[in-house]
This record gives sequence, C-alpha cells and structure tokens, in this order.
Amino acid sequence: MTPTRLRRWLGPLAGAVVLALLVWRFGAEVFLDGVRRLDPASVAFALVVGFVTTVAAAWRWTVVAQGIGLRVPLRGAVTAYYRSQLVNVTVPGGVVGDVERAVRHGRGSGELAVSARSVGWERFGGQAVQLALTALILLAVPSAFRVVAEWGAVVLVALAVLVGLTVAATATFGQGRLTRPLRIAVTDLRVGLISRRALPRVLLASAVVVAGHAAVIVVATRTTGVDVPLATLVPLALVVLAGSAVPANIAGWGPREGVAAWAFAATGVGATAGVTAAAAYGALVLVAALPGAVVLVVQAIHGRQGAPGAPAVRERATADA
Repeated sequence: MTPTRLRRWLGPLAGAVVLALLVWRFGAEVFLDGVRRLDPASVAFALVVGFVTTVAAAWRWTVVAQGIGLRVPLRGAVTAYYRSQLVNVTVPGGVVGDVERAVRHGRGSGELAVSARSVGWERFGGQAVQLALTALILLAVPSAFRVVAEWGAVVLVALAVLVGLTVAATATFGQGRLTRPLRIAVTDLRVGLISRRALPRVLLASAVVVAGHAAVIVVATRTTGVDVPLATLVPLALVVLAGSAVPANIAGWGPREGVAAWAFAATGVGATAGVTAAAAYGALVLVAALPGAVVLVVQAIHGRQGAPGAPAVRERATADA
C-alpha cells in the first residue's frame, strides 16, 4: 500500500477502531436504542433545521468563493451542499463530500484549484467559528468542561497570533518563489474570510449552523429520555458537536459517540446515555441529509455533470480587510 493510500485510510481506520471499542464496551443495543427512540416530531425538526443550516453553510461558501474570485450561485451552492452532506454521512472519512463538491464545481467552472481553495477555506472558517463559539460558551456557562475550554481558548489564541504573524511576515518578506503558496493562502484568508465584507457574513452563517446542529443534538438527547436542564445540555451538545467534526470516522460514526460517552459521563448523566444520544443524533443527521439523494436523482435524470448553477466567473477580488 502506497503512503498516499495509507493516509487516505488512516482516518476511517481510526474511526472503525473507536466504534468497535464502543460496541465492545456498551453493546450494539445502545446504538440501536438511540435510533429506535426517534419519533416523527424529532425527524421533522431535523429536516427543517437541516434545511436552514444547509442554506446558511451554502451561503457561507458563496461568500468565501466570491472573496477569492469565484461566483457560486446560492441555488447551486445549496444543492451541491446537500449532495456533499449526503456523501459525508454515507462514506467513510467525513470529508469526501466536500472534496467531491470542490472537484465537481472546479471541473464545471474550469477553475479546479480555486474551487478547491474556496471549499477548503469555507470549511476552515466554519470549523474555526464553531470552536471559538464552543470555547466562549463553555467558559461562560458553568460546566464540567471549563478546564478543557480554557486550554482550547489558549490554543485558539495562539493559532490566531500565529496566523497574524504569518500574514505580517508574508507581507514583508514573502517575495520569493518558494513562498508563493503561502502568499496565495494569506491572500485567500484576507479576502475570503477576514475582509470587512466576508467576516460578518461568515460569522453569521457559521453561528446559524452551530446553533442548528446543537439544537438537533438537544432534541435527540431529549428524545432518548435524558432529562437534564438546558444549562447542562447545551454545553454537552457543543462538546458532542466538536467531536462530530473529527474527520477520522466511519460515515460520521466513531469519535462522535466516543466524545459523547466521555462528556455525558463527565457531567454525571452516564456514558451509556451519551452513546445513545449520539446515535440518535447520527440518525437525525442522516435524515437531514436525505434531500441530497433527491438532488442526485434529479441530476442523474437530467444528466447534469457540470458545476452547480451558472459557470463560475473568475474575477480576483481585492482585499478590503
């Protein structure tokens, strides 16, 4: 096996190991119980919230793409995002759908490299805002995760300082040929994420996405019979959501349930309840992504193989940060 192929399978393999350990420790019945406890109300809630979060995330993509010089129509972005989410929750790895979204749009627009960068920065921005919001809320609300939040805040601040120093150094010394990729990355960051135009939109869209997914975790937890105050449940939901972002998984399964087991045990609710709630959430995530199947069927019928929506227009934006 080549090193590239080995790296490709390391993430899913790690997720499979975590999932196997959880099944060995708690039994498969705990997972099945989480799925069985779902009701029509929770499924409908997941579908509605899933639509809102998908539109918000797709809008974030259009904002970032426009910042670095690509036009991605919102309607096409929404359908592409639904498709990528369905792939992410059905294929090992958790990021295959995003790669497909970047490649599909890039081939249709003729700007594969820029399309890949737009998707990468959009996902990076979303994850950064999610982690920052999680740290802020965990620091503000008394919970068992305060120490973790304090260390997380330190790491985030250190990363922000490192990024700032990198931007400054690139602007001052980044004239050599070897620094070209770094200069491109810094330019993308300035015009695609932290410009005066992009930053408020990225923050708003990401906050909507985080709030929506956290709400679905709360509903999933309530549906499985966990009755704790919201002051306890919201920090739990944010921690589980952070665990869901780990790309080493089997179609979303593995680290999410492991983090949920630890988090629920840390708050005294119980590790078993955490695994059951995470399994219910995983099922709701799959339900919320099912409109992506409709997108695939419609595109197959109409034979759409190009980029979503109108072809992208290449127009390098100027930084207004």
